[in-house]
Amino acid sequence: MRRYLLRLVLIAASFYFLFPMIPGVHFHGNFIHALLAGALFAFIGWIVEVLAIALSAILTIGTLGMALIILGPAWLLGFWLLPAVALRLVADLMPSTLSFAGWLPAIGGGLVMLIIGIATSGDTHKKVRKSKSANAIL
Repeated sequence: MRRYLLRLVLIAASFYFLFPMIPGVHFHGNFIHALLAGALFAFIGWIVEVLAIALSAILTIGTLGMALIILGPAWLLGFWLLPAVALRLVADLMPSTLSFAGWLPAIGGGLVMLIIGIATSGDTHKKVRKSKSANAIL
């Protein structure tokens, strides 16, 4: 729970402090607006990620795995675009608070969000490894 709160505060701080430094990104609001935008970004980012995974699964199953020839490199080269898409959707939902002058500033902001996500993700498999090692001892 603390990790998610830390991520939300870091995302809000990036909206409030870092985004105005990126040319073409305009954030108008206080820190409460930044917290709301951060929560909305987290929710929309989750939806965009789920839709991308579902589309990949449907294409892979529908083509009996042949779509992986295209999807593998596409995921490797395009995973950093998902936060930019989520940011553009947040800007569309909060036009008086956040705006982008184009896709390049959104990609720059998306890279900031990607770095925050990587830095705060931590070891998600720690609990699984602990339980497996505890079961191995028994």
